[in-house]
Amino acid sequence: MTDYAKERLLEEVRKYHQQQSVQRVFEPGVSEIWPSGAVLDEDDRVALVEAALELRIAANVSSRKFESAFARYLGRRKAHLTNSGSSANLLAVSALTSPALEERALQPGDEVITVAAGFPTTVNPILQNGLVPVFIDVELGTYHPTVASIEAAIGPKTKAIIIAHALGNPYEVAEVAQLAKERGLWLIEDNCDAVGSTYDGKLTGTFGDMMTVSFYPAHHLTMGEGGCVLTSNLALARIVESMRDWGRDCWCEPGQDNKCLKRFQYQLGTLPYGYDHKYIFSHVGYNLKATDLQAALGLSQLAKIDEFCAARRANWKRLRDGLEGVKGLLLPRPTPRSDPSWFGFVITVEPDAPYTRKGLMDFLEDRKIGTRRFFAGNLTRHPAYFDKPHRVVGELRNSDIITDQTFWIGVYPGLTNEMLDYVIASIKEYVDDHS
Repeated sequence: MTDYAKERLLEEVRKYHQQQSVQRVFEPGVSEIWPSGAVLDEDDRVALVEAALELRIAANVSSRKFESAFARYLGRRKAHLTNSGSSANLLAVSALTSPALEERALQPGDEVITVAAGFPTTVNPILQNGLVPVFIDVELGTYHPTVASIEAAIGPKTKAIIIAHALGNPYEVAEVAQLAKERGLWLIEDNCDAVGSTYDGKLTGTFGDMMTVSFYPAHHLTMGEGGCVLTSNLALARIVESMRDWGRDCWCEPGQDNKCLKRFQYQLGTLPYGYDHKYIFSHVGYNLKATDLQAALGLSQLAKIDEFCAARRANWKRLRDGLEGVKGLLLPRPTPRSDPSWFGFVITVEPDAPYTRKGLMDFLEDRKIGTRRFFAGNLTRHPAYFDKPHRVVGELRNSDIITDQTFWIGVYPGLTNEMLDYVIASIKEYVDDHS
């Protein structure tokens, strides 16, 4: 296809998008108000079609460009795309078990501190690597643990901490990072909800040894699916890349040969000298790569990240201001010294409120206002974890309250002021009718 023909075709794609994107009039109680979702424009559609026209069906030029641009945006030296945020967490935790880390490598039975009130994919990699999660409680309002509670959970077998910046609100990550450094612990920041959030003026994800991100449609940027592991530790980056790419020792890209100019001059393991380096494996790994189609969309989305984050902050503030003082609701608060790029607006119905969370959620859902639980609530109460090794520090009292009383509603950029005002009015109407 000639460049002229390609440009003509992509122009038709833009016209098609414009024809398909007629703004629908919002009808209260009829139109759905989603709690989350992707915001896609004509540039996104063109990016996908252009990558398809080039038949870039595996990781290729767009993947490398995205990794470089995303690492630069977040101030990390290396970024490695994955096929999901869950895979990013799996790779980050698995990397800490690499023999290449020598005495700092995590061994089966070592403990990793995390929170009970969260999402399974932050915790599952701990168990999948034969490690032991140590569950601690969180505070209501911020929905994060305190530094003191993390320190109290450290035991002789504790080797790492992995905690998510839940719903975009940073935890006290500078202090946690300092604690981890003093105690010789690894710190992984699950930043899947919080791209663009800051703590002490620094972007979240820049404090720990590694950070992870998800590009599922609910998140700040989307590739449809996809995720990323970022770090400034080049040794960890090399391990992540190896484990993501089947566990191989070679660092050549697929389709690339002999970048080191020594492809047939290695002697590793008990293999014969000169064994093809492209087929020497130094880790028990996976194939968790993303595709260029995903990365092309990611590049288009990344160009809008500041706009997306600003919309999330404005929508959260509109809800917070509109619901201030509503009886029986504990409203969210940002962690001190933070500026969250919010993922959602979390609400806890007070235990002594004259109505229930279920009643309020049912009322909102009947009005086409989408709601979500605070993820899994207390993970230790789920059947998947009953027979799994773990340690609990404290009573997890707030995690139980979250399980029973907490939910969240949307702040994503696809929501309009009219939609948000309808959400506010609906909540107030329900509370007034049941007070």
